[in-house]
Amino acid sequence: MPTIQTYTAIIIGAGPAGLFAAIRLAETIGGGEGILILERREKPARKLLLSGSGQCNLTHAGEIADFLGRYSGGVKAESAARFLKPALYAFTNEELLAWFSAKGMEFETEDSGKIFPADRRATSVLKILQDEAYRLGLRIVANSRVSGISVSEGFLVRVESEAFEYRAPIVLIATGGLSYPKTGSTGDGYALAASLGHRIVPPRPALAPVYIRNFALNPLAGLSFHDAGLSVLRVGKRVFSAEGDLLITHEGLSGPLILDASRHIAPGDSLEVNFVDVTIEEFRNRLDAELKTNPRRLVRTALADLGLTKNMAELFCDLSGVTKEETAAALPRAKRDALCRFACAHPFYVARLGTLEVAMVTAGGVDLAEVNPGSMESRLVPGLFFAGEVLDIDGDTGGYNLQAVFSTGSLAAEAMAKKPRVDN
Repeated sequence: MPTIQTYTAIIIGAGPAGLFAAIRLAETIGGGEGILILERREKPARKLLLSGSGQCNLTHAGEIADFLGRYSGGVKAESAARFLKPALYAFTNEELLAWFSAKGMEFETEDSGKIFPADRRATSVLKILQDEAYRLGLRIVANSRVSGISVSEGFLVRVESEAFEYRAPIVLIATGGLSYPKTGSTGDGYALAASLGHRIVPPRPALAPVYIRNFALNPLAGLSFHDAGLSVLRVGKRVFSAEGDLLITHEGLSGPLILDASRHIAPGDSLEVNFVDVTIEEFRNRLDAELKTNPRRLVRTALADLGLTKNMAELFCDLSGVTKEETAAALPRAKRDALCRFACAHPFYVARLGTLEVAMVTAGGVDLAEVNPGSMESRLVPGLFFAGEVLDIDGDTGGYNLQAVFSTGSLAAEAMAKKPRVDN
């Protein structure tokens, strides 16, 4: 029969949510003795090391109130904002930066508002978390996949292939989602939460690239655009629109604009993309004026002077049937209209979205209605807490997801510290 070890608190998952919650709990109660962190992988926070392409976009500049509209999840459009508000206000972006700054980290803020460690290394963020965990005396047990939790004199936590079972009056599930499963985000937390009665909103990719059917712009792969316009149409009806930075890939579209919009896009949808910073009417007027002023000029040359790169102008001419020798004076109206459409309302048809293997975060997860937003404690099982991506929350690119991870972890720790403790 397995030996039972008793702890003050058990944290399941040593990603940034779990590590930070454990650290904040130890800071609050005066030390980490009695706090156990169980991690299924050999090393903690592997997904953190991939964030921001390894540079770790830690958070975003600006007022914390501006963060609220950057999240999705829950039943209604504003559900995620209402749920996250207590956590974000209890531990803001400024407080997160101050916490890391006190440990010696310096930061760099881009014009876009994204905030990174000054050395642009996610490993620096992880090192601070690990150093604090060690300093506070937290116990981290690696290669320990939790196979089950039961309610028995608090919680009894079972681990695969171990001669021990662990008991504690409080448990935090911070196992992450399903994206980038090679890092250990394999959905274990969903099964554990479901076994204790929680509803799981079906997980799906978020912040994912979009793959286009019969994609004709692959010769332009690598080309990026600032302030491109995007409209998502479903059965002919516009369901979403936004502006932002866009990247053309070999098989479709990516970049912050597409990644943020991916939660609103489904296979079979059609997209319209504006590659120039004017309306189609304005672009048509400019093109008409250029063609009228210089009737002997090649159409391809004229088009490149209206805000398109030379390669894109050449490709749009090819797609519109404009020959290499065709001049402004000879351009038929149908071809002119096609060029305007390609530049300002380029149609694309969605074949599929990136899978969970390439999506940056997971949408779906533990139902927000069953978790107390003021404490991150389960409304169904007292003493059970959640933090991070295991919850039905996904944010935009730009540091919003990591801020939610740290804020929910901090709030959960604050509430856990108020629970009665036992001697281990």
